[in-house]
Amino acid sequence: MTDVQTETTSSPADETDAVETEAAEASTTTEPTAGELDREGDIAADYIEELLDIADIDGDIDIDARNGRAYISVNAEDGTNLQLLAKPETVAALQELTRLAVQNQTGGFSRLILDIAGSRDARQAELGQLVARAIVRIEEGAAEAALPPMSSYERKLVHDIVSERGFVSNSRGEGRDRHTVITAA
Repeated sequence: MTDVQTETTSSPADETDAVETEAAEASTTTEPTAGELDREGDIAADYIEELLDIADIDGDIDIDARNGRAYISVNAEDGTNLQLLAKPETVAALQELTRLAVQNQTGGFSRLILDIAGSRDARQAELGQLVARAIVRIEEGAAEAALPPMSSYERKLVHDIVSERGFVSNSRGEGRDRHTVITAA
C-alpha cells in the first residue's frame, strides 16, 4: 500500500465528528424531513448569530438544506474580522458546538455543516489536490493510494472527487483511523 503524504491536519474535533457521525448514521435509518432540516438550520443560525454578537464579529448567515443536512454559511466582506474564525480547526470546533446546541433543542442527532468565510470550499480544493497527488501515484504504478484519516464529511467529498476523475475509492479503518483508499477503476 502506498501512503500519500500531505500537509492536511486532523483535529480532535474532526476525529470526534467522524466517530459520532458514523455512530449516529448507523443507528438512523431515515433522512430528516425538510421541516426538521429547516428547524435545525434556524436553531443553528440563532446560535451562531449570538456567538458572533458576543465576539463582536460581523457576518451574514445563510441557511440551506441539501443532501439530508442543514448547511449554515457565514460570510462577510473582505477585510472583516470573520477571518478570525475561518481556520479549519476553529470551524470544526464551532460546528461541533453548534451541533450540540441543535441536538439540545431538538433531542435528535444533527449532521449540520458549518462554513465560515468559504472555509469548506477551501478545504474541498485542498482535498482535490490531495486526490490529484494520489492519482499520480496510481498512474505511476502503485496499486492503491491511502489518504490520511479525515472526517466522514471530508471522506464523502473525496469519494465524489475520485469518482469524477474516473477512479474508485472506499473507506477503511475504524474511528480515528478511518481513511480513504483510492484504486484504479
